[in-house]
Amino acid sequence: MVNNKSGLRKLKLQVQMSIDGCIAGPNGEMDWLVWNWDDKLKKYVDELTESVDTILLGRKMTDGFISYWSDVISRPDDRSYGFAKKMIETPKVVFTKTLNKSNWINTDIATGDLTDEIIKLKNRNGRDMIVYGGATFDSSLIKAGLIDEFHLFINPAAIGNGITIFKDLNEIQKFTMVNSIAFECGIVLICYEARKA
Repeated sequence: MVNNKSGLRKLKLQVQMSIDGCIAGPNGEMDWLVWNWDDKLKKYVDELTESVDTILLGRKMTDGFISYWSDVISRPDDRSYGFAKKMIETPKVVFTKTLNKSNWINTDIATGDLTDEIIKLKNRNGRDMIVYGGATFDSSLIKAGLIDEFHLFINPAAIGNGITIFKDLNEIQKFTMVNSIAFECGIVLICYEARKA
C-alpha cells in the first residue's frame, strides 16, 4: 500500500521535544518527559506506528532501543507490551559506517550515502517508514531534507540547555501544518509536512 501522491513511501519522524526545542538534556537526560499519557495520545501513537512497516535508526541509538523494547516484551503484563512487540517485530534499518553486518534480530544495515540509501528505501513497495533517532541521525536526515512528515510531541517543560535536532541546517526549511492536538497530560502534538521545492 502506497501512502502518498508521489508514489513514494513517506519517511516520518516521531520525536519528543521540550518547549525550547530540545530532545534530551546535555548528557542525554530524559527526566523532563511526561509519561502519564491519556488514551487519546496512546491512540495517536498506535495509529502512527500502524501506518509504517519499517523503523530507521542511527547506529548509536540501536543497542539501547532494541534492548529496552526486548526487555519490555519479556514481561507480558507490562502496559507497554503491545507497543514493544510492534517495535521488535517491525523490520529495522540501522545506518552505520562501522558495522558490516547486523547484530540484531529483524534488522538490516545501511552503510552507503545517506541520501542514496533513503531514496532506495522510499522507492521500495510497502507502507511508510518512521525514524526514532538518535539526535545525530535525525539531524542528518533533517539537514538533507529527507523527512517528509514531522510528528513533534511538545512536552510542557523547558530545559534551557540540551540536545537539539534542527541546529545544523544550512538553509531555512519551511513546513505545512497537517495537524495539532493538545492532550490532557500537557503534551501538544504538532504535525508538519516538509514543503518540497
